[in-house]
Amino acid sequence: MAPKTVSLPHEPGFEEATQVFNLAAVPEPAAALTAHTIDDIRAALRYAEANGSPVRILATGHTAAAQRPMDGAVLVRTALRGEVEVDVARRVARVPAGTRWGAVVEAAVPHGLTAPHGSSPTVGVVGYLLGGGMSAYGRRFGLAANSVLAIELVTADGEAHRVDAGTDAELFWALRGGGGGFGVVTAVEIALFPASSVHTGAAFWPARHAAELLAAWRAWTLDAPDEVTTSLRVLNLPPLPGVPPALANGPVICVDGAVRCPDDDHETTASRLAAALLDPLRAIAEPVMDTWQRADPSAVLAAHMDPSDPVPVVGEHMLLGELDDGGEAAFLRVLGEGSGSPLVAAGLRQLGGAYTRPDPAGGVLNHLDARFSYAGSGVPMGPVTVEALRKHAAKVRAALSRWDTGQTVPSFVEHVEQPQGHLTPEQVAAVDQVRRRVDPAGRFRGDIAPNATALD
Repeated sequence: MAPKTVSLPHEPGFEEATQVFNLAAVPEPAAALTAHTIDDIRAALRYAEANGSPVRILATGHTAAAQRPMDGAVLVRTALRGEVEVDVARRVARVPAGTRWGAVVEAAVPHGLTAPHGSSPTVGVVGYLLGGGMSAYGRRFGLAANSVLAIELVTADGEAHRVDAGTDAELFWALRGGGGGFGVVTAVEIALFPASSVHTGAAFWPARHAAELLAAWRAWTLDAPDEVTTSLRVLNLPPLPGVPPALANGPVICVDGAVRCPDDDHETTASRLAAALLDPLRAIAEPVMDTWQRADPSAVLAAHMDPSDPVPVVGEHMLLGELDDGGEAAFLRVLGEGSGSPLVAAGLRQLGGAYTRPDPAGGVLNHLDARFSYAGSGVPMGPVTVEALRKHAAKVRAALSRWDTGQTVPSFVEHVEQPQGHLTPEQVAAVDQVRRRVDPAGRFRGDIAPNATALD
């Protein structure tokens, strides 16, 4: 089959190639192509070289707002052909670029395995992994990037490579968390892990119980077992089809997460761990809705209730240190009941455990020096404007500044202009050295995350 051709605006193929999940950040490149094969990628690279254009990469576009402007660029949307291949004996999956996490989980679960996926089945695998990745199993297995065993990519010269710990280990190291700008990733191999079942779901309470719930949840996180990873969020869900009425009557507090049960012999332990988290919270007040239960590992993808269809989103992210009573009060003051927050969802993801332990076999980003990840997002529709959401995001950042580590996780950054950073100056210098080797002309330089390079 002949390679696809690059499309210009208003030509067939351009709209498909520029589709993104975040409708508030639709890219505007000079030309675009949806790549199903390596030859498609090479065609885009030849076009870019002939026109002196930079090359940019997107897959599902969940983090489209975190991308630099694409003026004059050739956009490659990766949707490589092929199925998820599971090697059950090795507990390894090969995943083509453009694949979403739902497909990986679907392929792994019949074998009693699962993957270090995010909270949504629609998120693209490659961008999430190479940007760190915080999974529902992260306190046990660490950053999802540490599960990557091999990466296949096409560099600026059109050459295809497969890199791993034994083949171009330097590039393999830089790709995992380096911030991009190395080439077009076409597939990854990732480690899977046993999971016969999980205890997962979400419990919701009226916001008037927020202070007690947050205090109890935070106290539990201080010595929580690594098999449990949870989030606490304030939700302001609109009364739309699909939103349960009990959750659309004002702000609610939600605690969701997962307890992995590697095999049936550990079911009693998993049940006990879930109860140790939830029973004290349920004793504070009866939830208005509670979906926590033992389930198939695929149920974890629904627990966080992320939207399944593209939607405009404006948000913010930061990593926080250990909170205290003042941190709890500051969080609720700007996000809780009576705060006037226009954010649909805002909350804290529990870190610690394996998240904080450096992985000697990992990439440049292999752990997080933080206790919580904050993420807040809103939908600019109706009376809620982008300006109002940005203003409140700044208000939250100011309120939590005392606990802000100044660090971020690339795959969680919501906007290109927000404060961000995840590498030390020494790491930036080392990663830039790799970029100079594989992309000497800087064809992919615009694809690098802010603060991840000194080549600007």
